[in-house]
Amino acid sequence: MPPKFKFTREQIITAALDVTRKNGIAGLTARGLAAELGSSSKPIFGLFQNMEEVQNEVLSAAYMLYHSYIQKGMTDEKYPPYKASGIAYIQFAKEEKELFKLLFMRDRTGEKIEENREEMRPMLNLIMKNLGIDEDKAYFFHLELWLYVHGIATMIATNYLEWDIEFIDKALTDAYQGLKNHYAARSTNNERKNL
Repeated sequence: MPPKFKFTREQIITAALDVTRKNGIAGLTARGLAAELGSSSKPIFGLFQNMEEVQNEVLSAAYMLYHSYIQKGMTDEKYPPYKASGIAYIQFAKEEKELFKLLFMRDRTGEKIEENREEMRPMLNLIMKNLGIDEDKAYFFHLELWLYVHGIATMIATNYLEWDIEFIDKALTDAYQGLKNHYAARSTNNERKNL
């Protein structure tokens, strides 16, 4: 007869996510997780092979939470969809500082990082539609604006900045308009060269 465990995998992952929120991924130890559960570490290792497996599950759960922020931001119609994605990214950094650091500020040494335009497809389509530019230009436009958004989010996640949402809204509008004007001017200059 297999042993009965006090907790389900989902309960342990939820507790591990809470430990990570409080102490960062470095604080997610078997002892720390057991304390969060009010248990010994035996139930953890009855359902998971090791702490690396638990950490991988936390990473997956953090990505799911992040994607829910983006989805909600882009569908609640408070902001235009493209701006909403940037604001949701920054909001995630503000409300889930340790999970943001885990997803977007961890050391990527040894990780295989590939460009995935298909994952960006909804953003690229919005940019192409809104600005009337081709996919390659839309891709670089998105990267340039994302650098700006990521910079704000990083400074908020590390408590360097404490901007309110109204200021962030204005800053993103200014950056978007600046890049939009830059791409329009570049396009006009290219057309002139071809005359």
